[in-house]
Amino acid sequence: MNSESEGTRYRALFISDVHLGTRGCQAGMLLDFLRAYDAETIYLVGDIVDAWQLKSGWYWPQAHNDVVQKLLRKARKGARMVYIPGNHDEFLRDFPGHHFGGIEVIEQTVHVAADGKRYLVMHGDAFDVVVRHAKWLALLGDWAYVTALGVNTWLNAIRRRLGLSYWSLSAWAKLKVKNAVSFIGHFEETLAKEAKRLNCDGVICGHIHHATLRDLDGVTYINSGDWVESCTAIVEHFDGRFELVRWSELVRQANKPPALQGETLIPQRAA
Repeated sequence: MNSESEGTRYRALFISDVHLGTRGCQAGMLLDFLRAYDAETIYLVGDIVDAWQLKSGWYWPQAHNDVVQKLLRKARKGARMVYIPGNHDEFLRDFPGHHFGGIEVIEQTVHVAADGKRYLVMHGDAFDVVVRHAKWLALLGDWAYVTALGVNTWLNAIRRRLGLSYWSLSAWAKLKVKNAVSFIGHFEETLAKEAKRLNCDGVICGHIHHATLRDLDGVTYINSGDWVESCTAIVEHFDGRFELVRWSELVRQANKPPALQGETLIPQRAA
């Protein structure tokens, strides 16, 4: 199936941390997701393009270009496309209010859901003290992350030969290292407080590559995750209900390869 209209349609779709321009980007997975999912409004919640990595060495395979073309095509077909820059694509923060190929650049915004609830939408790096006050340390951390992804590639090549499923070294470290767990918790609480300060019912963000949807002291905290390891996104249904889509898990359940040429992959949802 190739028709865009055959994909499942939602009121809004939130994607972040794609990191186009890096070897870790799961562009094939994202392209299949975009074939299967469509929405009236699509929010690109930062770090879609990784300018940090592109500055150190150009890497832009056809699959990355295909993702950009797919997003532009959705905009041409009538979807409202909102790009909220992150720290890796911060150069776009110099163009607030500008439109590029039908994509509107906004620093942050408030999304009003179908049920009238208000959600602050932002990348989240403004509340990361390392990114704000010690960019050299953030760059060092980014290098360590890319290195971990390289090691992960070799580990998973071996796991595939042994018939084992994908395993993420960096995701495991995030959940096991005490300081990382503490940072994630503090980040979530800080953004929830910011949403409450702005009289919003919730916040939708990215940045920390940790997808989740939960209540924090009466505020709905939603993180769309990333397309480097977890391959996750957030959708809003037409009744105002939000859902975390774990695309890589749906692909595994469908027992199909992640990037099928010329075919729209629409696996069945988990019960």
